[in-house]
Amino acid sequence: MLGLSTLGFFHTVIGLVAVVLGFLALARDKEISLHNRLGQSYLVLTLITAATGLGIFQRGAFGPPHVLSLLTLAALAVGTLAGTSALFGRASRYVQVTCFSATILFHMIPGFVESLTRLPVGAPVAASPEAPVLQGITAALLAIFLAGLALQLRWLRARVKQG
Repeated sequence: MLGLSTLGFFHTVIGLVAVVLGFLALARDKEISLHNRLGQSYLVLTLITAATGLGIFQRGAFGPPHVLSLLTLAALAVGTLAGTSALFGRASRYVQVTCFSATILFHMIPGFVESLTRLPVGAPVAASPEAPVLQGITAALLAIFLAGLALQLRWLRARVKQG
């Protein structure tokens, strides 16, 4: 199916469910939290997605998607550490929000790249992962992430000030 291996298909389905849950968490709670079922489900599925991504070599070798998997695993670890310890002091909540929100970006970049280099079948939008259209989409995703993160941190700061 669209050139996906069994692992690739599983990875894609789990990743899509994770993205939906992540956006639901952001819409409902304005953050992805370790402390509710929605956030926990997103984080577990994101962990599975990143781990399975390390086993996919559709393009032949270790590459940028694998780096994003490693960054996702690091963000999950640091965010969880921030949410469960005092290592980052008063900045812990901000570190957690930043790390967990970054994982959404790390889902979206390969999601767009893989989709647009495969679809529509027979005449994909982008000829390769390096296509200019994908570079523009990646830049737009980064800008959207940064704007959203700024709003999240502003909301969190106001919430912390309230008590």
